[in-house]
Amino acid sequence: MSPEPATLAEAVLLPGFAGTTAPDWLRRRVAGGLGGVVLFGRNVVDDEQVAALTAQLRGERDGVVVGIDEEGGDVTRLDVNTGSFVPGPLALGAADDPELTTAVAAALGERLAACGVTLDLAPCADLTLAAEDPIIGVRAFGSDPAKASPHVAAYVTGLQKYGVAACAKHFPGHGAATEDSHVALPVLPRTVEELREIELVPFAAAIRAGVRSVMSGHLVVRAWGDEPATLNRTALTGVLRGELGFTGAVITDALEMGAVSGAYGKHDGLGRSAVRALAAGADALCLGGAAFEAEHLDACVAAIVAAVAAGELPLERLEEAAARTAALGTDPAPATVGPVDRRLGLEAARKALRVRGEPRLDGPPLVVDVQTEPTIAAGPMPWGLGAHLAELVPGTRTLTASPEDADAVLEAAQGFRSVVVVTREAHRHPRVRALLAALSTVDYIRVETGAPGPADEGGPRIDTFSGSYVSLRAAAEYLA
Repeated sequence: MSPEPATLAEAVLLPGFAGTTAPDWLRRRVAGGLGGVVLFGRNVVDDEQVAALTAQLRGERDGVVVGIDEEGGDVTRLDVNTGSFVPGPLALGAADDPELTTAVAAALGERLAACGVTLDLAPCADLTLAAEDPIIGVRAFGSDPAKASPHVAAYVTGLQKYGVAACAKHFPGHGAATEDSHVALPVLPRTVEELREIELVPFAAAIRAGVRSVMSGHLVVRAWGDEPATLNRTALTGVLRGELGFTGAVITDALEMGAVSGAYGKHDGLGRSAVRALAAGADALCLGGAAFEAEHLDACVAAIVAAVAAGELPLERLEEAAARTAALGTDPAPATVGPVDRRLGLEAARKALRVRGEPRLDGPPLVVDVQTEPTIAAGPMPWGLGAHLAELVPGTRTLTASPEDADAVLEAAQGFRSVVVVTREAHRHPRVRALLAALSTVDYIRVETGAPGPADEGGPRIDTFSGSYVSLRAAAEYLA
């Protein structure tokens, strides 16, 4: 006898929540069959606390899916308070050693397994394609599909070594979009033929490597119709499953993101979007970007049940989705929470550094960390080179500056033979470029921690390709 539609509807939901312990409403839902949860930085203190939290959830029901949005590098949840212990994908692509990428991903997978996580929403199989792209950047392994694909496959292999399911995202590829799907609905400027030759290549590599899940992106491809891939049957069933042969779980990007909720309404539209995603071929519905409460889940369950009753959503499709979601709740391999070891991450970060000119210190420097807003995906976390160089080079002075602080930076630079200016994707921020132009009278070394962009100022420069703890440390070691 098949479970009731309401039970099946509950089983495909992966909400986020607030707090570092499971709230009562969530524990009741997990015990009653909620598919699982997605953890974010707001849910993390340290590894021991995460392990206790996942044990609390598993105490309510074995087989609950515990997902986390942990990409390493700039998008980290486990290391939200310190900066990541591994460099991000663009740095691994720059290091260009797929075996090293496998080792880094395996170290992350082992750590996640020890924390009780069953699903990691990584790696990005996107490509870094548009200079003005506001959301992918350092999260992809590169811009060339032939070069990035081996790293996507290597990451999948390493991450899944310890039983944690990997998730290739954001299908069909976000890198050519110039809008952030967190706030708007991007349209990919691609023909079907271009997608096959560019964006789909890394996803095909992930599928060949045995990736257990794929995340849909809220992206429109006009040749597939006007609906974003998450709600688009041609994208999910026709292309992802039909052409690429994917048989695992399709997970939606968060349904409350602006690309979906902005187009289809925020409350009633959330339930309708859940139905449309399932009908298109999605299995697990991520509601994780916001700290959801029980009533939001109720709205989704009610909409799904009503759609089944109306014949709009076949019961068999819902059963299939629930089964694929449940398969992501397999307990990972046994592992023990221990001190975080940054040695492998540092090795990878050092190998990724790209040096232009001759960036050498002439005495204790002034380090200017130019602050810009991180992407929504990354969120706030420790960033900056100043603290690292101050530890390694006695007499270093550090200055945290906004892009408008040119006069203060020029004044502070007086008397220093060495000045280091640290930026994060300066090419995307006109005010940062203006600051750099205003510093033209200063002989400074620039350290760029994001997707590099052009080296238009002409001075010595170090590109780290990541704002992770280990990448900043590697740059500081090089200068010291």
